[in-house]
Amino acid sequence: MTSVEKLSEFPRLASLPDSALSVLAAAGQEVVLAPGLALITEGQVADRCWLIHSGRILLTAYVVGRGDVRVQTLGRGELLGWSWRVAPYRWRFSARVVQPTAATEFSAAALNQLAAVDPEFDRALGAMLFEALLDRLQATRARLLDLYRNPVDASSGAS
Repeated sequence: MTSVEKLSEFPRLASLPDSALSVLAAAGQEVVLAPGLALITEGQVADRCWLIHSGRILLTAYVVGRGDVRVQTLGRGELLGWSWRVAPYRWRFSARVVQPTAATEFSAAALNQLAAVDPEFDRALGAMLFEALLDRLQATRARLLDLYRNPVDASSGAS
């Protein structure tokens, strides 16, 4: 179990009322993740998510002909894992711990159960995950633009 105070550190949880934060805190488990741990693997079943308190987690995506490509590095205050909420419930990225990381871990089953009995919590959870998805989309877009930019543009200073 985690605490409301720990969860209150996350800006994305600001929209949740204290009662929802209390319910969420009861569902979370504090974990410490060691460097090198392959936390999630692209294509595998997505069954949990994490709120990162400290440390760094590297997100990668497999690209044919290039292998695993860095998409984003997540750290304090960020959410890892929204794929559990969207069918087919498979990870869209892989994630590896690159620095010792403290996080609050939630099982998808527990979050889905809480959302099923509380529509307000369900809406707030959906909004939080949607924000995380938009952030991930922007990071991926920026990374792809960097990977596939025209070398002529880069050398001429054009943007």
